[in-house]
Amino acid sequence: MGIHKRKPSVKLPRKAKFVEPEKLPNNIGKRRRIPTIWGTHRYMVIEDEILHRESKVPNKLIAFQRIRIEENNRIQYRLGYYMIGVKPRARGRWVWGQFCLMVLERDLKAILRKAERKGWFTV
Repeated sequence: MGIHKRKPSVKLPRKAKFVEPEKLPNNIGKRRRIPTIWGTHRYMVIEDEILHRESKVPNKLIAFQRIRIEENNRIQYRLGYYMIGVKPRARGRWVWGQFCLMVLERDLKAILRKAERKGWFTV
């Protein structure tokens, strides 16, 4: 029996009630550590962040981050998302998404326009 046939280990309500957390996440200026494919770690500082609520999903917040990698002082960009947690330990808080971001075209265009206005992109 494949993993897709198993019953979920956590029982979630059919329709989770939407409760807006008190404050939005803010990571500007924070230092983060991410693992590399070789098992070492890279350190980065989040220089700026754009948060955009997805049009069709009220409990999803798209994050576009401007990041400075410490080892080579290079600027990189990261797209991610937050969801309002429904599991017991994270219920009612913004939780960083662990899967690939899927975004509507109009939301992506709006995010890129905001980044352009902030002067993130140089020619």
